[in-house]
Amino acid sequence: MKLKILFAALVFVLVVDPVSARQTTSGQSIYCATRTPGVPFSRYCNPSAWREWRRRGRWDSRLDHACRRNPQYIPQGCPRARVR
Repeated sequence: MKLKILFAALVFVLVVDPVSARQTTSGQSIYCATRTPGVPFSRYCNPSAWREWRRRGRWDSRLDHACRRNPQYIPQGCPRARVR
């Protein structure tokens, strides 16, 4: 009986832990949630600039680390919507 309880607790921890890890990212800005590495634009914040940047094949890593440092980072001109 104790082995069954221990096994159930182990399964619970393995299943719940990844779910709780995903919930911590709910505070991301729409910019950080939709960015592509090397592209300083988000397809939701500025879709025309995002398409043009990708079409030209340019790379700009200036803002790549901004979302790592602050997941709620929002550049000027981007709507202040949050991903839920």
